[in-house]
Amino acid sequence: MESTVAQKLEAIHNLQKIDSRLDAIFKIRGALPEEVQDLEDEIIGYETRLEKFQTDINSLEDEIKRHKEAIKESEKLIKKYQEQQMNVRNNREYDAITKELELQDLEIQVSRKKIGEAEARIESKKQDVEVLQETLKDRKKDLDTKKDELKSIVSESESEESKLISEKAEASKKIEDRILKSYEKIRNNAKNGLAVVMVKRGACGGCFNIVPPQRQADIREKKKLIVCEHCGRILAGVQDEIEDETTPKKKRKA
Repeated sequence: MESTVAQKLEAIHNLQKIDSRLDAIFKIRGALPEEVQDLEDEIIGYETRLEKFQTDINSLEDEIKRHKEAIKESEKLIKKYQEQQMNVRNNREYDAITKELELQDLEIQVSRKKIGEAEARIESKKQDVEVLQETLKDRKKDLDTKKDELKSIVSESESEESKLISEKAEASKKIEDRILKSYEKIRNNAKNGLAVVMVKRGACGGCFNIVPPQRQADIREKKKLIVCEHCGRILAGVQDEIEDETTPKKKRKA
């Protein structure tokens, strides 16, 4: 059986009440959830940079190892050429071996230079790693503090929050998808999270703009969903001012 407009308004207004209570709970937590998330993201970034530094250091160490092997190879060749130089038969052979000796000596110098450069880069990266590790340590302490603070606040309202979430799920089932999507869209665009409001003292309960009397009459009839022409919020009903019962009533003269 299809719901009447009045029933739809009641259901959507009830959902708004639940959401408003949830909003109040989340407001108490303030920016802590976002701060925790930001710190977690920051820590992941630092850890990724540390991994990159370590990869670079490993690569430089491999480069040093290759240059050291090249030096050993050149030293072997130098020893070989020096032995051959002792047994040359003419100046041409002597000059050729001398050139080979000079070439190997140059190779050793280049390799040693590259080893020195790589070692300097490793030292620089290790210093960066130390600074980054210290920063990471501080950020992890900050994260633990924020998490403990958030956990303490959450624990105070955990039971109520869980109950409200269940109530919200049940309340949402009673609302057709089209209306529910509109409701969520309005809520997301509203700073105070109010998508459904009452007309109070002749004004919209969301933006406080005046609602014309004729429009108020239409809202009271609840024959169709009516939204505020200024802010787009759903107007669930008109809340009449109730006379203060504590005010003494004047007696009619006999």
